[in-house]
Amino acid sequence: MGLIIRLPPDVLASVDLHANGRSGPATSVAKSVAKAVPLNEQPTERQQLRRAMRSRRAAFTGALAPAVRGALESALVHALPRLGPPAILGSYAAMGDEIDPQALEQAAIAAGWQIAFPRVTEGPLSFHSAAYAALTPGYKGIAEPPATAPLVRPDTLLVPLLAVDRAGNRLGQGKGHYDRTLAALRASGPLRAIGLAWDMQLLDSLPAEPWDQPLDAIATPTLFHTPSPRAKAGA
Repeated sequence: MGLIIRLPPDVLASVDLHANGRSGPATSVAKSVAKAVPLNEQPTERQQLRRAMRSRRAAFTGALAPAVRGALESALVHALPRLGPPAILGSYAAMGDEIDPQALEQAAIAAGWQIAFPRVTEGPLSFHSAAYAALTPGYKGIAEPPATAPLVRPDTLLVPLLAVDRAGNRLGQGKGHYDRTLAALRASGPLRAIGLAWDMQLLDSLPAEPWDQPLDAIATPTLFHTPSPRAKAGA
């Protein structure tokens, strides 16, 4: 089930709905990349998808005027009422072509949420209460809170991604940081994981592995989608 958001025509025109993979399964995206790879060096399907989606996302954001990109990212604020009652919201510092959640974070703070950001560890990510301005470059240049910032457990988590499907299956960067983190947090108590994406990152289907942790909801600039329990179970 999904909530559709209305955007101004000039902003909506920049949401590339025809090049976002909705016209066919994600495997068609991967096949177009595989043709350029020698047979003896064929990557896995998921590696192909990552390469394809990085390229497509870069092309999408590269075509956006700064004002339009800012308007699309600000449109994520529509998800605020769907986050639930104010508690601790785990977020992330966007890198490169990732959709930036700062507007949603600021709206959440105004509504009474406490914001936490992740630090990369050898195991699950650790989350620390901190202001965005306090973040400094850490693992691979990703902005992170100081190690001395208060350690907290998010009740709701905003999750970055390369691609996602309508069943809530997520394709990340391939290091497993968020799969390990979601598994650990879910083992310790209730958690709502919401993937943030450009509309062109929402695909019809994605290959999933047994260890993959599905998302509970997906927010884009134009919609809020909650996968059905049947879809998340893979039925």
